[in-house]
Amino acid sequence: MDPSNGDLYTLEANLVSKSLRELTDGADKDPITKLRLLCLSRGATGILGLGRAFRAMDDDGSKALNKEEFISGIRDIGLDVTEDEIKEMFNTFDEDGSGSVNMTEFLLKLRPPMPQCRLAIIDQAFDKMDKDDDGVITIDDLKNVYSVKEHPKYQSGEKSEDEILTDFLHNFEGGRGNLDGKITREEFINYYATISASIDNDMYFDLMMRRAYAM
Repeated sequence: MDPSNGDLYTLEANLVSKSLRELTDGADKDPITKLRLLCLSRGATGILGLGRAFRAMDDDGSKALNKEEFISGIRDIGLDVTEDEIKEMFNTFDEDGSGSVNMTEFLLKLRPPMPQCRLAIIDQAFDKMDKDDDGVITIDDLKNVYSVKEHPKYQSGEKSEDEILTDFLHNFEGGRGNLDGKITREEFINYYATISASIDNDMYFDLMMRRAYAM
């Protein structure tokens, strides 16, 4: 049950090259599509990284970003967009013209669309991992369902059980700071939504998830 197996590396490489091709194909794209492709071109954690950058700025816990925070978040993860494009993106997401964007709705729109059957299997995998039902996956949850005994770095003594489990958690955390060792359901879904974007066949996606999480 290792989500960082060879299959995922191949899928992620395909996703990156496909997104880069679409970004440079000369076709007009709306702001949301462009931002999504820019994130996908960073790999499976591109959207996660943006979500985490925004959360880090949400000082008052309101889950709302004003234009300055939005611009700062996009700049913080180094996406290649102009100031005008960022403002156009903000205005697209600020549907009611209130001057702020709801982070949860923003990430939902940014996430590659997925059929219900894929969302259901992702939810199932999360529920299996979240042993204490607190809505967050931690190292303690993993110890109950994830065995490191077959891991080559554990067998060679190079890494301890906790180090390997922490690496596993970091797969889902966006790779740019904020590594708190906890995966929320939203982060888990966003990670697999990105992987899902590189898989055309629903049955193959289902099989990959069942194999990864022994379901």
